[in-house]
Amino acid sequence: MLSPALLIVDQSLSMPFGIACKSAFMYDQFMPYRFLYNILLASLAQLTIASAADHPNVIYILADDLGYGDLSHAGGKAPTPHCDRLAREGMRFTDSHTTSGVCTPTRYGILTGRYNWRSTLKKSVLWGMSEPLIEKERLTVPGFLRQNGYHTAVVGKWHLGLGWKMLPDGEKRTPKSGPAKGDGWQIDYAKKVDGGPLAIGFDESFIIPASLDMFPYLYLKNDKPTGWANTTKAFLQPNRPGPATEDFEAINCLIDFARESRAFIASSAKGDKPFFLYLPLTSPHTPIIPSKQWQGKSSLGSYGDFLMETDWVVGEVLAELDKQQIADNTIVIFTADNGCSPMAKIPELAKKGHKANGDWRGHKADIYEGGHRTPFLVRWPNKVKGGSTSSQTICTTDLFATMADILGRKGKIPENAAEDSFSFFKALTDNATDKPMRPFTIHHSINGSFAIRKGPWKLALCPGSGGWSAPRPAAAFKNKELPLLQLYNLTDDPAEQDNLFEKKPELVKELIDQLNVAIRNGRTTPGPKQSNEGYPNTFHQKILSAFPALRK
Repeated sequence: MLSPALLIVDQSLSMPFGIACKSAFMYDQFMPYRFLYNILLASLAQLTIASAADHPNVIYILADDLGYGDLSHAGGKAPTPHCDRLAREGMRFTDSHTTSGVCTPTRYGILTGRYNWRSTLKKSVLWGMSEPLIEKERLTVPGFLRQNGYHTAVVGKWHLGLGWKMLPDGEKRTPKSGPAKGDGWQIDYAKKVDGGPLAIGFDESFIIPASLDMFPYLYLKNDKPTGWANTTKAFLQPNRPGPATEDFEAINCLIDFARESRAFIASSAKGDKPFFLYLPLTSPHTPIIPSKQWQGKSSLGSYGDFLMETDWVVGEVLAELDKQQIADNTIVIFTADNGCSPMAKIPELAKKGHKANGDWRGHKADIYEGGHRTPFLVRWPNKVKGGSTSSQTICTTDLFATMADILGRKGKIPENAAEDSFSFFKALTDNATDKPMRPFTIHHSINGSFAIRKGPWKLALCPGSGGWSAPRPAAAFKNKELPLLQLYNLTDDPAEQDNLFEKKPELVKELIDQLNVAIRNGRTTPGPKQSNEGYPNTFHQKILSAFPALRK
């Protein structure tokens, strides 16, 4: 039989705190144990505080097509005070990379901790009508965090495929007015999708299917469309008309995402669980359409205005954290899915002193640094020193392992999950560390070209950009004057101008061998071999002829 004091404590663990206290002191026979009871309560309170600190809230904000030099603290000419606040109050990583030079692949890597080319998508991006990319039964960041007591949500641009339900017998609906342009009129918008956010670990969702230039144009809440797409719409350039709900306007997306994010934070602050909010924005990706409030606010035209509105969303998130008094125990991460797009008219911005991708070569879609080196800011009050910087090489796949490390659960990641995720937790708390946290990092371009980075050395397995900047892939492989591979020392040559491929044959072989092993092992983290979703057979025939070990 429990002693009276232990009985009281046992009760306090199974009933609300106030009720337990009241029950304890209602009975005179328990009074001799009051001192012991108070000590135990204090100990339990300390454990609760420690638990909360070990399980911080997490907000991951992902801008779309925002370059390394776009933010004002990095030299950008459009004011971005809220991102500047994150840099001032947290840590700025100067060597952060996405897994790919384009949207969908990077998003896959963020949520799975796995290189995108291991999935079925070996190049390019998905569309609004594409099937789900994240494999069934794959453990994701939100799924892992939910297993560890988190409440999880996504608000924003999905772009990872959705399992739309179709109308029976090939039926197609006709718009209320005007022609039925584009595809998607055969979708049953009254039904939930398969393979959406709720299927991979999110408790709540408020999303658009893909980019704002990819139909269908509508919102989905908790995997269900919020209305019927019964009218044809398109939003500026590139002009891809398709089905949309009558009330959907692309210009309102950031406003709606800010509102939904604040509502989720406010609601979660009242709950008893830590929360994870994934907030992938639609900006400053095309269509470049700042809302009326932001039009004409910058000196850089619509793109600069859109940057400012993007920054405003960050400010709304920070304001809600302050309002709910939970900022101190919330990690806020801000980054982008790839470099700035040429659709932003990069040369014109440069004439105004704005280097969207900093001094790095290339832009969105490329294997060059401008394609995949992006801003990366982390604010975690009382844990991360304000105004600090880190030169550690990190990758957007690293969120999974980092969160597991923070929670003390790094050793609990299953063997078939987070295969390419390395923790940067130590960099956040020990800025003096100079030991590389990643053995190497693999990059990927829109056409499936590979690069491998180890220390200062970067080897690109293509003669050109692998993307949209010159020399473009087709022309580059035809140009006999261009070396087949590109090897750069980024410390000495950050602009990637001095190709040392022919001068460092042993290093080239070493890096290709490491890439080959990484592909065939199905992982780059320690652990047993895993399977890819098919071999990444995007190597050009000339590459395979020169390096037959890379053949399937």
